[in-house]
Amino acid sequence: MTAVNSRTADHPVSELFLERWSPRAFTGEEMPEETLATILEAARWAPSGYNFQPWRFVYARKGTAHWERLLSMLNPFNQGWAKSASALVIVFSKKRETPPGKDAETPNRSHSFDAGCAWGYMALQATQLGWQAHGMAGIELDRIRAEFGVPEGYEIEAGVAIGRQGDKSTLPEALQARETPSGRRSLAEIAEEGSFSFK
Repeated sequence: MTAVNSRTADHPVSELFLERWSPRAFTGEEMPEETLATILEAARWAPSGYNFQPWRFVYARKGTAHWERLLSMLNPFNQGWAKSASALVIVFSKKRETPPGKDAETPNRSHSFDAGCAWGYMALQATQLGWQAHGMAGIELDRIRAEFGVPEGYEIEAGVAIGRQGDKSTLPEALQARETPSGRRSLAEIAEEGSFSFK
């Protein structure tokens, strides 16, 4: 078993998986450009069907000209805490690709699955560097599509806030109680051999 961060894995895993969690309290410090490049580089190396690499990222670092624009593309709740992050990333995925041996694009059924894997790599690399990443579904989809001119062939997947973990006392009282690494369902609840009996 592996135990870190008040979490205990039922089977031995790298501590990195338990160290990664999704805080909302960040220090607000600026992130060096090279640090964010390393985090995005890790995402670049995620696996994908046919090696299509459907993920795309738009980002801004705190203290740069694009910060306020990306922050405003989060819903109001997420803006309230993400304003103290060090970087924001919007994750997109390309929905159609040209398979090997074909001459036209067809739907890529795994585009979201693959982009999710890239986000996971991003989060783990951030943790390894001493930062944390918090994924967000609460983003302004219509505004992002309109302001960035995102073609219909792309899915707007999620937002990501990255920063150094801060003191939870900086959060509203209602969020302070939730500012702790969460547990997980048991392996027996999510995996079974040779059958599907999940409810």
